[in-house]
Amino acid sequence: MFDRLDDILIHYEELMQELNNPSVAEDQNRFRKLMKEQADLADLVEAYTQYKKAKQTVEESVALLEEESDEEMREMAKEELSDAKKRIEQLEQELKILLLPKDPNDDKNIMLEIRAGAGGDEAALFASELYRMYVNYAEAQRWKVELISVNENGIGGFKEVVAMITGKGAYSKMKYESGVHRVQRVPETESGGRIHTSTATVAVMPEAEDVDVVIEDKDVRIDVMRASGNGGQCVNTTDSAVRLTHMPTGIVIYSQTEKSQLQNKEKAFRLLRSKLYDIELEKRQNSESEARRSQIGTGDRSEKIRTYNFPQGRVTDHRIKLTLYKIDSIMNGDIYELLDSLIAADQAEKLARLNEN
Repeated sequence: MFDRLDDILIHYEELMQELNNPSVAEDQNRFRKLMKEQADLADLVEAYTQYKKAKQTVEESVALLEEESDEEMREMAKEELSDAKKRIEQLEQELKILLLPKDPNDDKNIMLEIRAGAGGDEAALFASELYRMYVNYAEAQRWKVELISVNENGIGGFKEVVAMITGKGAYSKMKYESGVHRVQRVPETESGGRIHTSTATVAVMPEAEDVDVVIEDKDVRIDVMRASGNGGQCVNTTDSAVRLTHMPTGIVIYSQTEKSQLQNKEKAFRLLRSKLYDIELEKRQNSESEARRSQIGTGDRSEKIRTYNFPQGRVTDHRIKLTLYKIDSIMNGDIYELLDSLIAADQAEKLARLNEN
């Protein structure tokens, strides 16, 4: 591990020298590529630099204890030695995590798709609440949220909603949200006070670039129509809504949130690319052996991953057996603890597999 880290440190220094060369800035593509590589390595290099400093502190403290007779100085050296050893343990674990193979999609923006499942109107209301939860979280992260399409049920619920979330590391944090979310509560329409169980399905897809997925013109039928539902003066007055049908897969995309047909078409194609890319990712993941596949990071979309129990005020993530008693703040977008715990569990699982090999 440390030979590899030494090589990375040398490469990083060469990278910094190259970035400081004025001629490199003239080639913007080259400059952007180097800047991205530098940013990807920065945390690893910083942790390894701190590790080397801690190792040096250990050596100096041991030497001081061998030479020094003054008791006060010896106590100080012992304290420094103990702190440095603890820091080395922490940094070794951190370095192992930073050296784990990185998901190439982690830096991508995402397409978020939420569909009401079992439970009728109550499921649609839950889907709309999940959407607001993610929007609040995204806004707190300073990410941009763009609505692509929404199918409402007339009482404030969403039968289906699709949005694009743009921001650094969006996929790396949100990818664990794919799956079936279950809600248990007494609906407002229920006079008997009985607890109902409803579901909504969440899909988080990395946004695909043109280079990731090539869509042939002959494979797509494009239909334009007048938008329907809430949308202001343009609704039903112009043919601005766009529907794409991808013939080989049967995927249908509908986009009507923009006033411009061109913008709706662009959004629809972005979503179609992401759906096709997601299908390829799923095929790749399914072909991996059970031992290599992380059930946290690549769980089945049909898997029930989380329960939101309103009467008891709790949210339980079934994959990592985590229960939090703060449902109100979670539904308002405070999902940091859930996501951080899922990331930590996924990393621990990958480290365990690495150690087995």
